[in-house]
Amino acid sequence: MADSTRKSKKFVLLSPNRRLAPHLPRLQPKALPGHIGYLIFDGTKAIMASTDDAKENTALLESNGARKAFEGADTEASKNYHDTRDIVKHGEEMHQSEGGFLKPLIFGGLDGILTSFAIVAGSAGGSLPTTVVLILGFSNIFADALSMGVGEFLSSKAENEWILSERRREQWEMDNYPEGEIREMIEIYESRGMNREDAEIVITTMAKYKDFFVDIMMAEELELQVPEEDHVQESMREGVVMFFSFAVFGSMPLLGYVVIPTLYPDLGEDVLFTSACVVTGVVLFIMGSVKSFFSSGHWWWCGMETLLLGGTCALVAYTIGQFVDGLLPEDE
Repeated sequence: MADSTRKSKKFVLLSPNRRLAPHLPRLQPKALPGHIGYLIFDGTKAIMASTDDAKENTALLESNGARKAFEGADTEASKNYHDTRDIVKHGEEMHQSEGGFLKPLIFGGLDGILTSFAIVAGSAGGSLPTTVVLILGFSNIFADALSMGVGEFLSSKAENEWILSERRREQWEMDNYPEGEIREMIEIYESRGMNREDAEIVITTMAKYKDFFVDIMMAEELELQVPEEDHVQESMREGVVMFFSFAVFGSMPLLGYVVIPTLYPDLGEDVLFTSACVVTGVVLFIMGSVKSFFSSGHWWWCGMETLLLGGTCALVAYTIGQFVDGLLPEDE
């Protein structure tokens, strides 16, 4: 601080912890024109930061703080995160928003690569030529990708429209018979351990704000999450993610059948099938590992889980191909 005083730089001391500095005001950097920085208490230490770095520090806190505290079961880190967040930025606690596309991404990718490899494995088990593998593989992958993408869009859109219709019904009931809805919510809160008096206080207070209360009823009574206003665009994005995930990952087991014969035309079909097995195994493991970033599982175990399950599906396809090939008469 002595150095910054000599340079006439103005810093403001901010403390998210009132026990550490109860006499200091809780000010926001954006409300301090002319001040180029601030100090934040972190435990027993003061951290100096420039207001120019506030946005960068905010992003770092939001992306790492709460989740790292949760994964490490560190209650003190969680407390510091929430306290410091109030200093750096007002707003809601940040969670991983990428998880919204996790289902179509993982589901589409797994379905695509397993469908493609099932064709490759079944063809190899049935001793089909390479040209047949490529024709069946690529035509099936892109047709299925389109079907999966459209299906994801329509199913997600239909579900959201049904939820919104249920919300309109709850809104109508709240407008025409609020006493009944309030009584139902009080009984729900009582069944979850809240005493009658507290439940009445909480519910009657929330019921003053009708739109808010209807959303609470949807979540607590019907266990439904009300979609956002742009739910149609969101459903469309999910469908696009599903399509590209299915098509991209589904094409990977077939790449060896395209690249290797071009570079090494003398290699046999056994090598092509081996390359498809290796590529599929690696991609399955990577997909499982990526999934761990959105869950509490370790990346190694998530990768192995996806690899083993996918490998089992592939083994079944190969076995069926061999079995059916054995039933068919040999060509003369």
